[in-house]
Amino acid sequence: MKRKIITTGDGSKTIQIEDWDEQYHSKHGAVQEAYHVFIEHGLRLFQNEEIDLLEVGFGTGLNALITLAEAPKHHLNVNYVGVEAYPVSMEEVAALQYCVQLGFDDKKGAFQKMHNSSWEKTIAITPDFSLLKQKRDFREVDEENLFNLIYFDAFGARVQPELWTEEIFLKMFRALKPNGILVTYAAKGSVRRAMQAVGFNVERLPGPPGKREMLRATKPV
Repeated sequence: MKRKIITTGDGSKTIQIEDWDEQYHSKHGAVQEAYHVFIEHGLRLFQNEEIDLLEVGFGTGLNALITLAEAPKHHLNVNYVGVEAYPVSMEEVAALQYCVQLGFDDKKGAFQKMHNSSWEKTIAITPDFSLLKQKRDFREVDEENLFNLIYFDAFGARVQPELWTEEIFLKMFRALKPNGILVTYAAKGSVRRAMQAVGFNVERLPGPPGKREMLRATKPV
């Protein structure tokens, strides 16, 4: 499918799949969405601990980069697992210029290491952030009681409805530890009901720029 780099509402860039009219991040602001959904309403709930984190949709690595930057502020050691079926190219990564946009001059090497690291192998990116990239379909996630936090960042239900079903959210539910949390930019009623059907407690929260709401789901103890 044809892809191109576009500039989003906050000045940061993302990849657009033209055939789908779908972006890897919000067209209203890629960086703003990442901080609002995944950091403010996800990562920042954890303090002074080691956490296992699953990202469903590693994509451009933006969420991983920001998580790496945020982890020391909250005294976190992060074991990050990024699942991606269709990796982006290094040319696309370079064109996105995320370290420049974020002012992360000191993290350029770490971001390059993330993208250059081998798949299916755990790599220490920094002393408090390790990365395991897995090239597989989201429907192949089969871990149980492993993760504290899931960033659910799949393409939207409009273009990939099969990734927003009870079947998928049951896999996410099983993958989380008790009291584990899943955060996503999505807010559709059908998504919320699918989460609730498999046992999640679901909250509607204010959404990032361009979206009225988002969802956070918690696995009961």
